[in-house]
Formats: sequence, structure tokens, C-alpha cells
Amino acid sequence: MSTATEPVDVHDPPRAAAPGFWHREGADNTKRNLALIGVLLLLLVIGAITKPDIFLDAERLWSNELTVLTQASSIGVLTIGMTFVMISGGIDLSVGALLALASVWCTTVATQSYGAFSMIFAALAVGACAGLVNGGLIAYGRLVPFIATLAMMLSARGLAQSISGSQTQINHDAFINGFATTKFAGVPVVAIIFLMVVVLGWILLNRTTFGRRTVAIGGNAEAARLAGINVRLHTVLLYVLSGLCCGIAALIVVSQTTSGSNTHGDLYELDAIAAAIIGGTALTGGRGTIVGSLLGVLIFTQITNLFVINNLQLDLQRIIKGGIIVVAVLIQAFPVISIWRRRKTS
Repeated sequence: MSTATEPVDVHDPPRAAAPGFWHREGADNTKRNLALIGVLLLLLVIGAITKPDIFLDAERLWSNELTVLTQASSIGVLTIGMTFVMISGGIDLSVGALLALASVWCTTVATQSYGAFSMIFAALAVGACAGLVNGGLIAYGRLVPFIATLAMMLSARGLAQSISGSQTQINHDAFINGFATTKFAGVPVVAIIFLMVVVLGWILLNRTTFGRRTVAIGGNAEAARLAGINVRLHTVLLYVLSGLCCGIAALIVVSQTTSGSNTHGDLYELDAIAAAIIGGTALTGGRGTIVGSLLGVLIFTQITNLFVINNLQLDLQRIIKGGIIVVAVLIQAFPVISIWRRRKTS
């Protein structure tokens, strides 16, 4: 006795087409970085319109852009450290003051008498120790990062003034001063140091457990803790990293100015925060890229360069910079990419 059976469809069900490159997960960072590159090109066009004698001459343009890269070095190194802190959901207002303190400490007569190695060690040690204090107050003292780093900013600036006696300390070490005057393949050593910090920062954020934990803490600190991450210890390490970047930036500034001073790094913290925000780092944490921060630094420095070569008054420069920061934050709050995507799918 035979039984009838229903015919079976042996064909596989239709599969959804793989998303294109522009619609893949994580493509937003690429889009944002391409947009930043577009802004850089636009700034060069503006420069060509306002100063054609510089921007339309290949040799002078190359010299000007090397100057921009050199000027971006100290702010750029601070921005890399700031990016890590901001991705974790924190903030560091003390970076400019720590730069000043490290520059003063490493240029004292006693430190210089032991040579370049002792100066480098002093600058890095001062930055790392101050970062350790910041991280300890925030992670274990449960202070809000804004308050803890604000207190450190005031204390470090005051200590730098006390050590130097409000006097500029001349650096006589030829090796340190050579960072700003020596070139390798036509590129100043200070710019090479900055680019090395960028590469190391990218590797640390994208290719190590430390970077993944940083993003996790910024996304949801409590979930990261429940996942087994030692949030407090990691927070301390992040501020130590920021402090080390302050020490490196101090050495760059000392080489460029051949001096240490308690006035070095004035308002650098605002420039570093602004550059990170322009590069796409979220103030609320959980998002940010090293490449974006690099482009943010270059954009911010290129804008300043355009101001200077066009003889724009300092007060007007600061007003425009403030407006740029506001626009960058508004773009993060109301991302154009997300709005466009919602309109397309609706």
C-alpha cells in the first residue's frame, strides 16, 4: 500500500544580498574620516583663494604644510591621550598644565646637569605620576573626572610657577633642542615623534585587549565590570597614558622653544578636546578613532595656519574656533549620516 507524499522543494530559500561596503557595520567611521579629508581639501582650496602665492606654489605649499605638521605635533600627542580618555567616558582638563609642569621640571639646572636621558625621564615621569593621581582620584576616590582634572590643572600650573619662579628656564641640551631642528627625509623629528605616537595609539586601540576594554567601559561601565573588566584599574591606566602623552608633548615644546616655562600649554586642553571631537570622538564615551583624531588635529591646525597667514586678529580667531567646536558637537548630537539613513529606509 503506497502513500502519496507532497512534493518537496529542494531549492534553497532566497538569501538576502550581502550589504555593500557603505552599508556594512562600522562603515560610519570610514565615511566620517573621508568627510574630514574632504574638509582638509576644502581648507587647501580656501588657502589657494586667499593666499595663492603660497598655496599655488608647490615648494612653498610643501614648506607650509610641514610647518602645519610641526605645529600640530604637541597638540596632536596630547589629543591621542585625550582620545583614549574620552572614549572611556572621561575627560582630562589638566593636559596643558601637566605639559607646563613637565617642561619646567625637565629643564631645571639639576635635571639638565645629568644630560638628555634624565630630562626625558623627568618629563615622562612627571606626566605619568600626575596621571596616576588623576586616575586614582577618579577611580578610587570616586571624583567626577571634570573636578579631579580641574583640580590637577590648577595645582600643576601653580607648582610649575613655584618651581620656575615664574621665570623661563633655558634648555642648553643640544640633543633635546635638536628634535625641532633636525629633519629625517625632509620631515622634522618632532613631526616624526607625533606620527609614531599616532601609530602606537592606533595599534593600542584597535589591536589589543586594552583598546577593546577602553571602548567597552565607555559604552557601559557597569556591563564592562560584570563582564570581568577591572574598570577602576583600567581607568587609572588610561589617565597614566594621558600623562605620558603630556610628558612627550612637553619634550616637543621644550625642543621647539628651547625652554621650559609655566606658561607653556596654555589652553592646550581645549584644543586637544576640540580636535578629538572634530575627529568623531564622542563626549559621552564609547566611540572614537585615532585616525579621526589625527585628521581633527590637522584640520584644527590648518585652520589656525590660515588665520595666521591671513593676519586674522587673535580675538576673532578664538571666536571662530569656539564656533567650530559648537558645530562639531551639534553634528555628533544630530549625525547627518543617521538622518540620511533613516530617510532612505522610511
